[in-house]
Amino acid sequence: MNVRPRFRITVTGGALAAALAASTALLPAPAARAGSAAPAAAPMAVAPYLYNGWGNPPSPTTVTNATGVRWFTLAFVLSNGYCNPQWDGSRALTGGVDQRTVTTVRAGGGDVIPSFGGYSGNKLESSCSSAGELAAAYQKVVNAYGLKAIDIDIEAAAYASSAVQQRTVDALKTVKAANPGLKVYVTIGTDQGGPDRSLINRAAAAGLAVDGWTIMPFDFGAAGQNMGTLTLRAAEGLKSALKSAYGYSDDQAYRTMGISSMNGVTDMDEVVTVADFRTILAYAQQHHLARLTFWSVNRDRPCTGGDSETCSGVSQSAWDYTKVFAAYTG
Repeated sequence: MNVRPRFRITVTGGALAAALAASTALLPAPAARAGSAAPAAAPMAVAPYLYNGWGNPPSPTTVTNATGVRWFTLAFVLSNGYCNPQWDGSRALTGGVDQRTVTTVRAGGGDVIPSFGGYSGNKLESSCSSAGELAAAYQKVVNAYGLKAIDIDIEAAAYASSAVQQRTVDALKTVKAANPGLKVYVTIGTDQGGPDRSLINRAAAAGLAVDGWTIMPFDFGAAGQNMGTLTLRAAEGLKSALKSAYGYSDDQAYRTMGISSMNGVTDMDEVVTVADFRTILAYAQQHHLARLTFWSVNRDRPCTGGDSETCSGVSQSAWDYTKVFAAYTG
């Protein structure tokens, strides 16, 4: 991406074996999921990206009061040059604007999902030299905020490296084993027909089941095309990948899927409209997706000069996109 630290290839921020033996039982049996009628946890599932690094970050209280959305995905946790997690690789985990954002969101009855990675910057997944070090870096952030969920947005050179993919898989197995109940989302890029399958296959082979494989269906050469239709096509490709890798049924696959869109004009001049968000919402409702998010709430405002960091680039009222996804019930 050329203007935003979303750092796209999705997750994806294309939406991860030798880990500790205790973590090998983490993969749920398909039959257990097939029999479950419980919907996705919608308040957590709908968590638009909020970025404190630029774009005149809106107050989460303002967004919550206007839309009802109480969860936010905070971007991005990166490396400070080696294997120490910091916001954007430069802001300390505690004592700064990011911690104040967490406090504000929680005071409003919500919570946050820190997102690790993105397209550019120093990635923990690449700079940590072992799965153990990477797991410890993830754990440091989990402990700093007492987290209920994390998002691993693995893209670009990190995704392209088989060694980094395996390190990420092994680290996540360790973190899952050490933090029962912690939701782990993985975000990857996608083509129009679905994502590359290498990380999904690697995770399945290692016995790692994540709570939501999330694709970023944009910036994939679709300028002038219907982005709602193409998003659904890419999501069906993700479903096929999960069925093949994990042996899931259609229903099981859908319930471990997520979509992370981009509101308005993308970096490749695609236009994701509010109507496209309604198309995505209907698909998510029909199939009970695990996650529904977008980049970003910073941009969910009308333009006052075409600044894509602070607005969507399309005609809209403030928070129109957020309000659509806020209707998701899981």
